[in-house]
Amino acid sequence: HPPRAHPGPLPRRRRHGYPGPRGRGRHSPHLPQPIVVENRPGAQGAIGSEQVARSEPDGHTLLVVTSTHNLNKYQLQQITYDPLRDFTPVAVMTRQILVLVAGANQPFRDVPGLIAYARANPGAVGFGATEALTAWAGHEFNRRAGVRTEEVQYRGGGLLMNDIVAGHLPIGWTSTASAIPHLQTGRVRVLAVSTPQRTRLLPDVPTVQESGVPGYDVSGWVAMLGPAGMPPALASQIHAVLARAYADPALQQRFQTLGLEADLRDPAASAEFLKADDARWAAAAASGLIVKAQ
Repeated sequence: HPPRAHPGPLPRRRRHGYPGPRGRGRHSPHLPQPIVVENRPGAQGAIGSEQVARSEPDGHTLLVVTSTHNLNKYQLQQITYDPLRDFTPVAVMTRQILVLVAGANQPFRDVPGLIAYARANPGAVGFGATEALTAWAGHEFNRRAGVRTEEVQYRGGGLLMNDIVAGHLPIGWTSTASAIPHLQTGRVRVLAVSTPQRTRLLPDVPTVQESGVPGYDVSGWVAMLGPAGMPPALASQIHAVLARAYADPALQQRFQTLGLEADLRDPAASAEFLKADDARWAAAAASGLIVKAQ
């Protein structure tokens, strides 16, 4: 990184807009200086994002965010930054693949069966969701499959899965991390995954598209951003450090434990990805599927 008027090595700061590990002076084998992780939760991550947006674009302060970062523009009443304009994409790092789950006692065993049942019983099927992404997954399924299932909000994936297992909730959209521990009980079926390609975590489970719903593609993501104005060469340098870290099998295993898939993209590809993601939320807001918090 560029020289600074500082008497010694300056730690690289990485801010999280969501609760996560916190530490001082963590050393990386890929960097000459320690990394200080600062958690800045609150307002769906907007507090941490605002602080990084005001930081110098010198590579010393970076932001790790989820897809809520883009969503906040459409869901929160006031944010003081633009999620795209005020940041420099360094890398999209992982995808969070969602799964469509159903209780084993439901009268359908796959997506075509669910669609047929929902069309025969409009409004009788409730789908569980825990936040904006899983709610969007359910509404997008309704739109593309031509059915009407009703959103049921839950405070977390564990509560949602408990009701799926107990037979109180017909279907739900959740993370692989929430669903996989329940599969061996025999009381839960994973009907499909939300992305165009199957996931390594559940290789035998078809995609929603494979199951007869063309164009369906919903997933979350984790990305690293810097403040606006970061030199492209610096963003590429940081991305190269990430690429070296991704060669570690232990990191790949950690991603899988968290229900994530590695999907490292360079700064240019990340910028295009984030623009497309923003367009998705803009369309959802325009159609009334996202309402600003009061």
